[in-house]
Amino acid sequence: MTVIKKLNDLNIILSKLSRKKILSLVPTMGSLHKGHISLINSALKYSDEVWVSIFVNPTQFNDINDYKKYPVNSKEDINIIKSIDQNINIFIPSIDDIYGKKIIRDKFNFDGIDKILEGIKRPGHFDGVATIVKKLFEIFNPNFVFFGEKDFQQTMVIQKIIDGYFEDIKMIICPTIRAENGLALSSRNSLLSKKAKKNISIIYDSLLFAKQNFYKFSDKELKKIIKSNIEKNQGFLLEYFELRCSKTLKICNQGNKQNSSCRAFICVIADGVRLIDNLLIHNEN
Repeated sequence: MTVIKKLNDLNIILSKLSRKKILSLVPTMGSLHKGHISLINSALKYSDEVWVSIFVNPTQFNDINDYKKYPVNSKEDINIIKSIDQNINIFIPSIDDIYGKKIIRDKFNFDGIDKILEGIKRPGHFDGVATIVKKLFEIFNPNFVFFGEKDFQQTMVIQKIIDGYFEDIKMIICPTIRAENGLALSSRNSLLSKKAKKNISIIYDSLLFAKQNFYKFSDKELKKIIKSNIEKNQGFLLEYFELRCSKTLKICNQGNKQNSSCRAFICVIADGVRLIDNLLIHNEN
């Protein structure tokens, strides 16, 4: 296992790699869990060389306090990766190595998919995601990159970056990994209070309810029922629940339900912790 913390050292190593080797990159912000492990295991199946980057990217945070309290434990992350396969390589850069002296968020055109769902309450978030992803892709020039379905909107933004700048990169979207209660695994889950954890299954239950009642209720009726069920729990607030096409992220409504690959997107604030999830609830005929 190689753990690299300096960009210059990484560039030397990458320059010596055979062009015939298939290189995969798993970008993370650390605080690794079983969802990340799933991404890494998938990368191992595709590649001769696997790199995991660990970098808490400041430009994708709208709130400096949210950035500061993001869980960081590099030693534990290294041990987790080592337990998967000792041939995996790790890049843990400094902010200076990635951004230099000025931390600047680049601007991109995502044809509006960054202005909905997560983009409403987090303006500029996806520009920040794209900024770091583009930098990492330029550094590694990977054959494959791996991201989780849980952040589905993010994967669509990243695909825009790939289409615009990196036509030789293939993105693999891996299924969401869930806890026994259905909660999508996320580094933010560690911030949940004991009280919130008792009722947190309501998020996934709401997605399943939407899937089971896709034709029974209109999208507005579904949202009303789901909002009521969620907010019965003290400290829980539904920020959004929307049905959107998996291919375009356009709204799925009564008129186009049957002909759409429809996905339910949800954001719940549970005792101050903001959690997102999504589920494919209908495949187009």
